[in-house]
Amino acid sequence: MNKTPIKIGIVLPLSGAEELFGSQGLQGARMAVAEINAAGGVLGGRPVELVIEDEQTDLKRAVEKTEKVILQDRVIAVMGPTSSAHRNAMIEICTKHKTPLLYATDYEGGCCYRYLFCYSPIPDHYVKPLIPYLIEKSGKSFYVIGADYVWPIKIGEAVKKEVLKLGGSIVGEEFLPFGTKDFKTNLQRIVHSKADHVVMMLLGADGQIFIKQFAALGLGKKITLTVMAFNENYMIGLAPSEVEGIVTCAHFLANLDKPEARGFVERQKKMFGPDAVVSCFAESHYGLLLFLRKALEKAKTDDKEKVIDAMGDQTLVVGNGPVTLRASDHHMVLNILIAEVKNGELIMTKDIGPVAPADQCAGKKKA
Repeated sequence: MNKTPIKIGIVLPLSGAEELFGSQGLQGARMAVAEINAAGGVLGGRPVELVIEDEQTDLKRAVEKTEKVILQDRVIAVMGPTSSAHRNAMIEICTKHKTPLLYATDYEGGCCYRYLFCYSPIPDHYVKPLIPYLIEKSGKSFYVIGADYVWPIKIGEAVKKEVLKLGGSIVGEEFLPFGTKDFKTNLQRIVHSKADHVVMMLLGADGQIFIKQFAALGLGKKITLTVMAFNENYMIGLAPSEVEGIVTCAHFLANLDKPEARGFVERQKKMFGPDAVVSCFAESHYGLLLFLRKALEKAKTDDKEKVIDAMGDQTLVVGNGPVTLRASDHHMVLNILIAEVKNGELIMTKDIGPVAPADQCAGKKKA
């Protein structure tokens, strides 16, 4: 009987600017593998083994580690990263070596590759339901601020399109370099714009600093702050008063009152300790590995091409209702939630339900 491990490469930022997201992804992946192995492994008893590499939020290192796990460790798939720039570089390596890349982080949409599978909220998932909610809540004028790279820019474009379609206005738009620490002049412009809303897409530590400075000026009492990709882990290091009132959109919340959500959080805390933070990033990385396990069992082989062919059109219940990984474009139908921070907790305020994004391969050929 073949007991050779099935290896999965983990190439995530476990240090650097995006450590907040990478650490949660690894937490989800570790629990998925522990549960798979406890249930007897895959393909007749073969254990699953993670090969974990820290790409340190560094593009060059992400590429090097991707090649390393594929060529030296001979993994069946690579899981990671958490940024679009790193994903775009890593998918080129994975395509070259015909190895699936499992991406489980929010992104701007539009990717169409045979070797890329995305458990990822994209603008179709959360911008369209979020903007009407915000307009009804606080008004029609929006200020967009984010990091100067593809995800914030594309999200900003989607926000602008929906706002204008609904009769609102964009009163300011800024995209800033990574590592910006002083937002005094930006916040002054926001105040002068008389915006009802700020939609913010600054990553990691930059985003936390912006939130602190926004709160220090008391702007949360006058302006609704919406933070895209905000989650429970993002709140670490921020005071309850600093995050109070923040709005976001997500496919999972740790305190969601559904059996599958409660069960997921309980198992996470049992494995990682009662104080472990559990976020949508843990849920998505966990879920994508369950889809890989299902594909392995369906294909009855570890042949990468046959596993890829078996990945699509699967439905699983992970942390928030049934979700489907589509064969057509390797993207997800996800159940979407709108949430606000109330009394220090991220609480669901509206359950949107299942959202099927447009086919990301429509009119394209998979690269």
